[in-house]
Amino acid sequence: MTKVLLHSCCAPCSSAILEWMLNNDYQPVIYYYNPNIFPAEEYEIRKKECSRYAQKLGVQMIDGDYNHLQWCDSVKGMENEPERGSRCLQCFKMRLLKAAEKAKELNIELFTTTLASSRWKDLKQINEAGFWAAQQVEGTQFWDKNWRKDGLQDRRNQLLKENNFYNQQYCGCEFSMR
Repeated sequence: MTKVLLHSCCAPCSSAILEWMLNNDYQPVIYYYNPNIFPAEEYEIRKKECSRYAQKLGVQMIDGDYNHLQWCDSVKGMENEPERGSRCLQCFKMRLLKAAEKAKELNIELFTTTLASSRWKDLKQINEAGFWAAQQVEGTQFWDKNWRKDGLQDRRNQLLKENNFYNQQYCGCEFSMR
């Protein structure tokens, strides 16, 4: 069984990916690191849902530090960028670098992200950020699987209903609320 660190943004996006991994000889460890989420109450709701699902599946979940001010500093000057613009790329780089560092700390070579399951995100940006992060952290490898394919998007929607997940209507940051 191959161990993989799964950077998770929320339970709905994680659900079908986790199910797929567990059915395909992967042992996922969820890393919930999302300092972009605003407000803090939204962060807590999403974290709680992710934790609830991880417990249901018997999958380990690690909560990363929530430091929204640090995230704001990292995207300073990009506040007015459109969705899928340079702010998003910077956000992905920050989060996936932390995921790579956590994978290294846990002695897990392979890491991936649920961000690649969202039809609202630019897959090229996500992969760019993931490969960049892996280059920064020796001994890690980014898995650029397209989590939107092979029926996973439909399964995500089924699991969302079956588990009565909270389903947010924006990516998380205050700039995407517009």
